[in-house]
Amino acid sequence: MAEEYSIEVCETLQAEFYDARLHRPMRIERYDAGTELLYDIQAVASRNTGKVRVVVKKFVGGGFAGQVYQVKVVAIDAQNGPLEGLQVGEIYAMKILIPPSGFSNFFRNTVYWIGFQGPFQLQVNPMAARSGALWQKFIRRGAKIQFGDEKAVVDIHATFVDQTLGSCGELSEWVDGRTWRLEVDDRLDLLKQWRKGKRVANDRLGSPEYRTKYEFMREFVKLLHAMGGHEFARQYEWSTCKSQPNCLKRKDAEFDPSGGLVAVDFRAGLALLPFLPMSPGDFRLIFKGLGRGSLVQFDRGSLKKLEQFIDDHREDFKDMEAMLDALKASERVYRNSVPDITHNHFRLFYSKRLWSTMLASAVTGWRVRNIVDDRGAKKLSQSRFMPALLFVLGLIPVLGTFSQRIFGHAGWRRHYGKLFTHWDYFKRAFRARIAEKTIAWHRAGRIDRSSALRLPKANIE
Repeated sequence: MAEEYSIEVCETLQAEFYDARLHRPMRIERYDAGTELLYDIQAVASRNTGKVRVVVKKFVGGGFAGQVYQVKVVAIDAQNGPLEGLQVGEIYAMKILIPPSGFSNFFRNTVYWIGFQGPFQLQVNPMAARSGALWQKFIRRGAKIQFGDEKAVVDIHATFVDQTLGSCGELSEWVDGRTWRLEVDDRLDLLKQWRKGKRVANDRLGSPEYRTKYEFMREFVKLLHAMGGHEFARQYEWSTCKSQPNCLKRKDAEFDPSGGLVAVDFRAGLALLPFLPMSPGDFRLIFKGLGRGSLVQFDRGSLKKLEQFIDDHREDFKDMEAMLDALKASERVYRNSVPDITHNHFRLFYSKRLWSTMLASAVTGWRVRNIVDDRGAKKLSQSRFMPALLFVLGLIPVLGTFSQRIFGHAGWRRHYGKLFTHWDYFKRAFRARIAEKTIAWHRAGRIDRSSALRLPKANIE
């Protein structure tokens, strides 16, 4: 039987990797409790930037959209003004938009590439991450109109790039909450009638938390469509049978079955392809998307409809004009950063601006993922031919990333060179790779403590 996951074992294995003195960076899938991290961040509510140091309190979990941590802010260096919502000593939720599982990452990226012909933008494109965060700010204000309280939507404070994991991330309000409590209900027939809108006496219906959550999510979906967040609404469609965990109940409303509900997740993990429905509700969503002209669905919203909603509630949004301009600018870059043939159509044949944005975003994405270093990114940004060549080579599995690293990252270039020319370096690289993999196996419970500490000692003679 595997022993319990040990942070000390992981630290020992990391030391084994660094002792190998490789030229390439270590592959890290996720962080352990106690890890201290420093980020350059940008506030969502303004253009203010700064540095924030956080300490990981615990790893909450991960899925296709990314990995979530509870963190404590221990230092803030605000460079050009306050970072709204962030305070030293407070607890926050940190989401880094890359799955902790290698298979989940591969599957998510494959589905996204089929739909949009490019890398997963929320991970590699800071403007995509900022666009999603700004949409969330507007949706939060809309929730105040619909439900009378902005707290019905979790607040988001800042976005950043994690150079170690190679992904964009975000800092949000930490919600002390839970999913709904499972309740016994002997009259499912009456509950079914209630869901269809038929009149049923409340004293004959059970499951008050279930009914409250069902009504909240139904009304929230209506709000999202009214605001133009059509594909954000997919995260809260009851019929998908996977959206319910995206809505939590705050523990400070524990004794009020009708209060404390909060929408917490606005980052889709999987694109919805027209030929790959993954839940019962997806069939209906596919046809509704086709009606809007959206063959592939992910997180696209209608800025025109959002502006109409803002005009209808001008007084409620009067302090968000600058955020609306920022949203339009980030959306423009985000949507033009991948070929996306189902939306760009013939623009791919004539639009220089589209291709210029795509290639510039590709270079940014390679830098975020550490495929190229700062010098390589600068060199690529000054060339027209090389980004296009590396973009095309990137379509080839394995060879594409290899070519991009050779051209744009000095560390990887030295690593590959010594790997094939120095036998001692090859042995050290082999042991270091075993250490990396052993950390992942140990965290997953597939290998116990004693075996984990033995594996990296393997040698090649």
